[in-house]
Amino acid sequence: MLTVVADTHGRDDHRLAGRTLAAVAAADRVVHAGDFTTETVLDAVASEAESLTAVHGNNDPPAVRERLPDTATLRWRDQTVVVAHGHEHSETALGMLARQEAADLVVVGHSHRPEIRDLDGAVLLNPGSYAEPRRYRPAHAELDADDERVRARLRSPDGTTFSTVTWER
Repeated sequence: MLTVVADTHGRDDHRLAGRTLAAVAAADRVVHAGDFTTETVLDAVASEAESLTAVHGNNDPPAVRERLPDTATLRWRDQTVVVAHGHEHSETALGMLARQEAADLVVVGHSHRPEIRDLDGAVLLNPGSYAEPRRYRPAHAELDADDERVRARLRSPDGTTFSTVTWER
């Protein structure tokens, strides 16, 4: 399973709880789309994840920015995933980034708005924020894949699935 989180906005710990914590612990890879806000939070998230791919966000201090890139590309289950916080990317720029990286999936954070939708042939995924949802519902994303398709689910920390998208591999 691939678990995707973003916008922790913590000070002292990862603030993971409920299904979000369980999904991070169970995932073979965790993606964090930025805004940890402290090195302590980055380290706390990393300690819960078997494997972490992360980028920095606009609210991350220089110490976090020095440790993390602004974009990252990874392979997961034969899918190319590109990650950016999103604060410096318009929808056009994200589409160009997806094409540049030949990405199947583009992960962004920043807005705190959980969504999964099409982006010019790639899937755009914003997991929202499990800890600071602002005016949106708290959320994270879980992805799994079989030989034929990938399924992405947006889930609340209580485990409720509120959006699912499936695409062919």
